[in-house]
Amino acid sequence: MTATGPLDVSVLVPAKDEAANLSEFVRQCAAALTPAGFSFEVVVVDDGSRDDTPAVLARLQAEYPFLRVIRHRRQRGIADALRSGGEAAVGDVLVFYPADLQYKPEDIPTLVRPILAGEADMVTGSKQGKYEKAFVSGIYNGLCRWLFGVEVDDLNSVKAYRAEIMRVVPMRPDWHRYMVVIAAVEGFRLTSRPVPLYPRTAGASKFTWTRIPIGVFDLLSVWFLLRFGRKPMLFFGVSGAVLFAVGLVAGIVALVLRFGYGIGFRPLLNLVETMVISGIALFGFGFVAELIAGFREEMREAQRFRSGPPS
Repeated sequence: MTATGPLDVSVLVPAKDEAANLSEFVRQCAAALTPAGFSFEVVVVDDGSRDDTPAVLARLQAEYPFLRVIRHRRQRGIADALRSGGEAAVGDVLVFYPADLQYKPEDIPTLVRPILAGEADMVTGSKQGKYEKAFVSGIYNGLCRWLFGVEVDDLNSVKAYRAEIMRVVPMRPDWHRYMVVIAAVEGFRLTSRPVPLYPRTAGASKFTWTRIPIGVFDLLSVWFLLRFGRKPMLFFGVSGAVLFAVGLVAGIVALVLRFGYGIGFRPLLNLVETMVISGIALFGFGFVAELIAGFREEMREAQRFRSGPPS
């Protein structure tokens, strides 16, 4: 089970101050995955822990040959941890699984088997049971289904996915939450499987309510990227044209009132100036955005060329 060559599955485990959970987590991985019928490795990414996580991982590495460890000098977040783990992993299928034992490793084969059988490219876990963030999670999942049309129950949970998906998902901070919708837009096949959620027995949750506004803005950013990222002029051009048209009509009205009826209405003049200037500015933004989008497409093509033809 050592990572000396290609494997079937790589379990990516971001861990921040999880010293109290890691021993049991790795033990459960050994018990659940060894008889599962596929080759595997567990890649734990120590995301700048300040507790005894490094020492615990060093001890576990000597005990379990399937365990690999990557360390970040400072906390960089789950998205960066998944990127680091994915770059080091050798498995054809990657599995995102936290180390806090709210999800049990015994459910990993359930997520992996549809992909190994060729039935799906990504499998998301649908949380079963009560949990503190159910209300927030419900709003998030509802908004994602409405904005992106992704027909899976739970987008922000554990998941298994083909390693090639990592190449099309921009791992910006916290954007791991939108891996499912980006993969769906790129044409990958999605499905879900029920996964029980258990109460945390040690450590502390990294989620705080201050992340909710950040999540809303990230959601809008992803929506804009997926809808207009490849054709930004569609957004900026239409917006600029509308504003310019409003300014033009307001200018004509202002001229008629001034020279036809002798009425000078300065707020109307200010409206003309604002609309016309804003319209021209948005057109300019659109042209610049089109250039950036063109460069992005060239980079994507170069990346595809380096990676070779898809399997």
